Amino acid sequence: MKQTLPFDTTLEVYNRCLCFGMHRAARTLARRFDAAFAHLGISHGQYSLMMSLNRPEPPRLGEAAAFLAMDRTTLTANLKPLERLGYVEIIPDKEDKRSRRLVLTDAGRKVLAAAVPIWRATHDEVDTHLSGNPNMLRTQLMEVSAGY
Repeated sequence: MKQTLPFDTTLEVYNRCLCFGMHRAARTLARRFDAAFAHLGISHGQYSLMMSLNRPEPPRLGEAAAFLAMDRTTLTANLKPLERLGYVEIIPDKEDKRSRRLVLTDAGRKVLAAAVPIWRATHDEVDTHLSGNPNMLRTQLMEVSAGY
């Protein structure tokens, strides 16, 4: 079978594509943080989700989904294991019974508090592998997500 595109195009995409590079880096970082949190029984995604609920007022489902750049269906699916573990409760909104609020339970706050020093140490270690200014990279990533 004859190739339609030259292999040089594949190399161009590999070397230039932001989506490919971001996905690859995200999967690598996800594995590192999953391993770091494993003894707590949570994944990096669960940590991030629970951290997004650590607010003075429990967010509505839609607010949390927007903050995490997730659709509501995906967020609901990701909440189910945390609900089963007793880390999150989904309760009706007192002001709008059609809406639901996401509450971090005492058990959820406890595991989250135990995870923060692990998160910090893992980030400190990851930062040593980044050239340049890691804070600039973080700012640029936020700019990319804010622009869409």
